[in-house]
Amino acid sequence: MFSKNLYFNIILRVLLIVALSAILGYFIVIDRSLRFSIICFLLIGLLTVNLITYLNSTNRNIRFFFDSVRNDDSNLSFPVETRNSALRELYQSMNRVNHQIQQLKIENRQQEQYFRTLLEHLAAGIITFNDKGFILHANSSAKKLLSIDVLTHLQQIERKDQKLFETINSIKPFERKLIAISAEGGEIQLSLKATSFKTNENELVILSIQDIKNELDEKEIESWMKLIRVLMHEIMNSITPITSLSESLSNIYSNGGMPVLPEQVNAKTIATTLQGLNVIKEQGKGLMSFVESYRKLTRVPEPEKKLFKVTDLMSRVQILYNSLEKSDRINLSVSLKNPDLEFYADQNLISQVLINLMKNALEANENNTDGKIRIVASEGINNHHEICVIDNGPGISEENIDEIFVPFFTTRQNGSGIGLSISKQIMRVHGGNLKVRSVPDKETVFCLSF
Repeated sequence: MFSKNLYFNIILRVLLIVALSAILGYFIVIDRSLRFSIICFLLIGLLTVNLITYLNSTNRNIRFFFDSVRNDDSNLSFPVETRNSALRELYQSMNRVNHQIQQLKIENRQQEQYFRTLLEHLAAGIITFNDKGFILHANSSAKKLLSIDVLTHLQQIERKDQKLFETINSIKPFERKLIAISAEGGEIQLSLKATSFKTNENELVILSIQDIKNELDEKEIESWMKLIRVLMHEIMNSITPITSLSESLSNIYSNGGMPVLPEQVNAKTIATTLQGLNVIKEQGKGLMSFVESYRKLTRVPEPEKKLFKVTDLMSRVQILYNSLEKSDRINLSVSLKNPDLEFYADQNLISQVLINLMKNALEANENNTDGKIRIVASEGINNHHEICVIDNGPGISEENIDEIFVPFFTTRQNGSGIGLSISKQIMRVHGGNLKVRSVPDKETVFCLSF
């Protein structure tokens, strides 16, 4: 409607100017009337000035409106009481748009306040900073964890803890790091995770900080309880027959609390004694072997990391696999999604983990006539490389899958129960992890995640 009125006013004025110009031409050329020619000329000039003023007035109001929008000034209001219908409709339209902008600003402020309140109530600390180290936002949990009242720049963290500052500076998007720092209540374990966010001006980093000391303590206690139960079980299994046998042998050589006489010892007694002592010796050796296994578990060597190609590792692993007993019964295949893939790790220790996993897969498939073992090496997201050992054996039951990494836990009659525990330890000293998933009677997948 506004555009119709605007066009009508402009066209009306232009038509009047054209008509007066024609009349002016008539008076100049034909009638030669100087007086009427001057009157027409003045009227043309007045209409021209009126047209320019009208257009400038409209354009000026539109410019004021857009200037107010650009300057984030939503308080500008245009009067709608004017007699000019075109201007009145223009003002009404601009006032409506201005009102909508005001509503959007109110909604944005409410949403911003909502998210700020939400961030303040999070137990995890959240810090947002730019590439120059300026902190744009830090919630109260972050300040409390870092024991800093005001956070405006990463240098404040540097003054608090140099190691934490270096960790934050070196962390990459979607990377997770663990670090221990000193606090008023003692040492705390922090889990740091970063996410990048791009704006028109620069790239921001959103850093989440979480105190996981309690969770680690609970996991540590739980692990110790599991280990103690296993140790108690194994030690009692070894000590009980020794105690019982020792008591039986002691009864042979005593009568009423007094030692028997030499002439009362015969060949049968000596044979029984020797047999009992041999059993005690074998039980003692078993207990010593168990203790030696525990010593190996607690003394994983520090990895000597070097850069090596995955093809070299796979060639080595295949040779080791072929040396295993009954390896000719189960086919081993290797899949490399990127033959040029490289790993920075201790190749000897990683080979030890892989051969242990393949040995387990081989034993699990000993009764499987169509047993297959696959090794897949790939480059995952965020540059996290993986090597997975996959077999189509009977799988791992749901009740056992949470126990298989517990030291000395085994479902095999002759198993030691430390192979997977040592393998997981080796991956931990590499800064990685050993994960498992299993679908019974379909497949079992162990993945070395770097």
